[in-house]
Amino acid sequence: MLKKALSTTLVFSLAAAALSACGGSNPQDQAPAPSSTPNAPAAENKPAEKVKIVFSQGADQTEGTKKLVAAFQAKFPNIEVEVRDFPNDSSQMHDQLVTILGGKSAEIDVINLDVVWPAEFAQAGFLLPLDRLIQEDKVDLTKYLKGGIDAGYFNGQQWALPRYNNAGLLYYRKDIVKEVPKTWDDLLKQAEALKGEGGTKYGFVTQGKQYEGLTVGFTELVSAYGGKIIDDKGNVTVNSPEALKGLKKLIEIQKSQSVPANLNTFTEKETLNAFLEGSAVFARHWPALYAQANDPKLSKVAGNVGIAALPAGDARSAAALGGWLAAINKYSKHPKEAWEFLKFAVSPEGQKIIAVNSTQTPTYLSLFDDAEVQKASPLFASRDFVNGLSSAIPRTITPQYAKISGLIQVEVSKAIAGEQTPEQALSNLESQIKQAIGSK
Repeated sequence: MLKKALSTTLVFSLAAAALSACGGSNPQDQAPAPSSTPNAPAAENKPAEKVKIVFSQGADQTEGTKKLVAAFQAKFPNIEVEVRDFPNDSSQMHDQLVTILGGKSAEIDVINLDVVWPAEFAQAGFLLPLDRLIQEDKVDLTKYLKGGIDAGYFNGQQWALPRYNNAGLLYYRKDIVKEVPKTWDDLLKQAEALKGEGGTKYGFVTQGKQYEGLTVGFTELVSAYGGKIIDDKGNVTVNSPEALKGLKKLIEIQKSQSVPANLNTFTEKETLNAFLEGSAVFARHWPALYAQANDPKLSKVAGNVGIAALPAGDARSAAALGGWLAAINKYSKHPKEAWEFLKFAVSPEGQKIIAVNSTQTPTYLSLFDDAEVQKASPLFASRDFVNGLSSAIPRTITPQYAKISGLIQVEVSKAIAGEQTPEQALSNLESQIKQAIGSK
């Protein structure tokens, strides 16, 4: 069963980097007592009066959210859920939420957060800690993808729970590749040897432009070779022998004869187009590519698409985590009802509704063995996909993530271009990141 394979693979997932920050939460930040326990009859869960809560997320073009809300309100008829759509542009959504929550507004109760936001929002005082609620309602976090749980954990507390996640995958041409590469060295060898076969122009394509995608690639390679940008105690550890191995491998890949000469212009879009056009043997991309690559109306390689976990370095296979988590606004006037909705949204029932109707990857492990979920997307029934998702690691967990990502993009780009050595790049990053987080 996939669940068994997933559980085995999870042992190798990278632990979250939880920064130590000043002090704990204030008494007024403590979570309210939950309105129910999971096994209590539905009637006991209902609040005494009709209450409306607001759930914010990027606009959902599917029926998933509507069905999620309908299923919840059928169980909790006295809790009305209004869905407030935000821009699907992550940066715009982030800025709007910061403005609203920075003003201590109670207009939103449950918030969808990008996986890289929880630490920032928690430190800013925007979120309600969930630990007490999780404990009293006996929510078993071990039943979820570890990377998703880790992404919502910061400074010793759980601030958000995963709704759906994704992670980087290795795509390959099944009509060309006979044995899937297990390591990055193997990938480079095959990419160079197979380039040109089956009408291809490139052996490997990935995201090489100076933007968030480059930070993701750097994070994956550093982690694959056993390094961390910031360790579990909040120490800046980017200038380590392990991180150096990862950066050198990234540079080797970027300079390889198997990749496009203009790889430094490639985002997800260019990577996708190259693979759909049949120009590449291998590609690093997100799960969203799979359906398009197998659609004969869009893809020249439909039917010949294989997926696998990203190759391993000296330490592990590591794929950067993507996706969204749910949290509660600390200023909500209805925290008990907000918790009931959040808890339902991340429950097996809630995640199944989204997986089946929106084809978003669930984070509750047993759902990968559910026949209806598997039917919703071939990916969910793929052992290779589940194993690839299991290797997902959160990007650096810090309130200063956006600033650190920008620093990484600049220094790594200079190293790839030969404007500085890999050693200089990591030395620069060490000092710059320490300054960004106020570390000595």
